[in-house]
Amino acid sequence: MLRFSTWKFLAIVAMTLAAVLVVAPSMLSPSNYQALASRLPSWLTPPTIVLGLDLQGGSHVMLEVDQADLISTQVKNLRDDVRRILREEKVAMTGGIGATARGVQLRVPDAADREKILPKLRLLRNSFSSNIGGQTPLEVEATPEGVIRVTVTDVGVRDKSRKAVEQSIEVIRRRVDALGTREPSIQRQGDDRVLVQVPGLQDPQTLKEILGQTAKLEFRLVAEPGQNPSETEELEQVDEQGKLPIEKQVMVQGEDLTDAQPGFDQRGGEPVVNFRFNIRGAQKFGDVTSKNVGRLFAIVLDNKVISAPRILTPITGGSGQISGRFTVEQANNLAILLRAGALPAKLNIVEERTVGPGLGQDSIDAGKRAAYVGAGLVVVYMLMTYGVFGVFANLALFVHIAFIFAGLVLLGSTLTLPGIAGIVLTIGMAVDSNVLIYERIREENHAGRSILASLDAGFNRAFATIVDSNVTMFVAAAILYFLGTGPVRGFAVSLALGILTTIVTAVTMTRMMIAVWYHYARPTKLPI
Repeated sequence: MLRFSTWKFLAIVAMTLAAVLVVAPSMLSPSNYQALASRLPSWLTPPTIVLGLDLQGGSHVMLEVDQADLISTQVKNLRDDVRRILREEKVAMTGGIGATARGVQLRVPDAADREKILPKLRLLRNSFSSNIGGQTPLEVEATPEGVIRVTVTDVGVRDKSRKAVEQSIEVIRRRVDALGTREPSIQRQGDDRVLVQVPGLQDPQTLKEILGQTAKLEFRLVAEPGQNPSETEELEQVDEQGKLPIEKQVMVQGEDLTDAQPGFDQRGGEPVVNFRFNIRGAQKFGDVTSKNVGRLFAIVLDNKVISAPRILTPITGGSGQISGRFTVEQANNLAILLRAGALPAKLNIVEERTVGPGLGQDSIDAGKRAAYVGAGLVVVYMLMTYGVFGVFANLALFVHIAFIFAGLVLLGSTLTLPGIAGIVLTIGMAVDSNVLIYERIREENHAGRSILASLDAGFNRAFATIVDSNVTMFVAAAILYFLGTGPVRGFAVSLALGILTTIVTAVTMTRMMIAVWYHYARPTKLPI
């Protein structure tokens, strides 16, 4: 049973060489790696191990949903929904739609009209989650005097806050990815917080500027003289002094944008942002510009008017341009924000931290020392205890480490300090399998079996125990990965890779080396 076919031998050697080649670029200095990458085509650029925030430094920012802004946005949405329902049902009201702390109220004097719109108003609850424990997210009350109040409850606020966090994570990920960083960590913290960690980014101000803006883009008409004051609001102008009366109704929303790119105005050469709508947005934009030729059309970003051009002709192509005395950097950042989409609510920075590259290097050095000391002690112990068989175990151990790092490179996983701890742990686990095999071989040889029979029995009878112990550890690693976050996942990944490679190196590769040794040495006595 110690015979190995040529193809198995070659396959193991090929796997080992492939692992070394995959890991080799990560061992190069940054300058040498750049020199190597410059000589190769882009599709052949070798990947390297991605270091986490604790190893290469970077920026750490904790964001929190602004509850006041979230409620304010919800009140505005409720007002628009109520106005739409009144228009669809052709119901008249007395006065305008007033805003309350968490909702809106209006007066509908006709009882028949009230009975017509109340069921429609209650259907607005469908915009909330269905799994909120049967509690009411939206209260709709009507008094005998004709006053109707629509109010978002505490349950509704918490539900919107959770949704805002979920949506914000995806928007933040797109924004951070646009910065060109690698392996950002964006995680939910509780119901209303998001943790953002960007390894390698030593300028937290850039990250804060990208994350701190809501980039809420809206297209609205400028109010005309004599319009109902309840239907308009005064907004500041970015480039002009004073405020401009703007209709509250949003004609086209920024979420209908499909693309936004920085560019330069063909006439003046100033930096601008060129945008393009999807089919729905293009249709809305075309309808509005067709019906309102001659009026001013305001482009509103974060409740500030950045441009208010006059509609000279219908714009039906679905594209346009935003100008506002931007610098090149401002135009580029605005394009990034618009492409990524608008955050559903304002996010406040409640904690920020920068990990310098020096501190990250200290972590790497400490991890290296721990790995070197651990591996050195294991190597010395195996040599002193098992002699030539210890040499085989140590060679398999080095291949085991190479396989782990190759797996990290191919999976694109981030190596963190806990990940290094997981690798150090698997070093001991790898030789533990060899110890089980060697001790079993000793027992079989002491029981009077021949050398070949002892070797064969040692591998066969220890294999089941090795598999059982490694499966148990792999289940623990899987639980850590699926239930843990951040560094805990990094530890779980390196541990799981170490467990999988242990089966290959500690059993198959060690068996191959012993088989080759036995074939050429023909020993008369076991050297253990």
